[in-house]
Amino acid sequence: MIKAQPTIDSSSQLHLRLWPVIDLTDDQFFEFCQLNRDLRIEQTSKGDLIIMPPTGGETSHRNSKLAVALGIWAEQDGKGVTFDSSGGFKLPNGATRSPDAAWVLRSRLVILTPQEKRKFLPLCPDFIIELRSPSDSVIDLQDKMQEYIDNGAQLGWLIVPERKQVYVYRPHQPVECLENPESISGDPVLSGFVLELQKIWQSGF
Repeated sequence: MIKAQPTIDSSSQLHLRLWPVIDLTDDQFFEFCQLNRDLRIEQTSKGDLIIMPPTGGETSHRNSKLAVALGIWAEQDGKGVTFDSSGGFKLPNGATRSPDAAWVLRSRLVILTPQEKRKFLPLCPDFIIELRSPSDSVIDLQDKMQEYIDNGAQLGWLIVPERKQVYVYRPHQPVECLENPESISGDPVLSGFVLELQKIWQSGF
């Protein structure tokens, strides 16, 4: 019997290389994730699995701040829907990713069937945020951010708290690195959304 061989990289994430021995269907991958709800699991465009442990307290608290700030703005704006880090998105290139925070225009969601809405959404978010935790490789996150942009995201922020940096990703533009910004604006993609970063740089407890 041939078994998938796991490898562990320096970021403490578990990478399972499945293909070509195992080729999970979308439904099988979804059910696999439901059976392992305590883990955050992504799938690369090649079909490999990336299994991430739960985050620590500081990262979890920062994630909650991001979700609240984005959610409050989205409720007032009304044009889109927010998703937290437990939501999965099936990208056009075949990968399934779970950004720490995401926003999608309602006009793109209304065309989905009820069954599609219950599973990993078959689209790339319009806006995504990735927040680096101590177990994350910055290089891996940068690759993931570029993947979002290549698959249709209109704006992406990679936040690195320990360096007080924000990498800004936009289609057809060079990546911009902001050093210790006090805030960052989502205009024009997220009109009027401003994230106050001093609340993110501090753990808050």
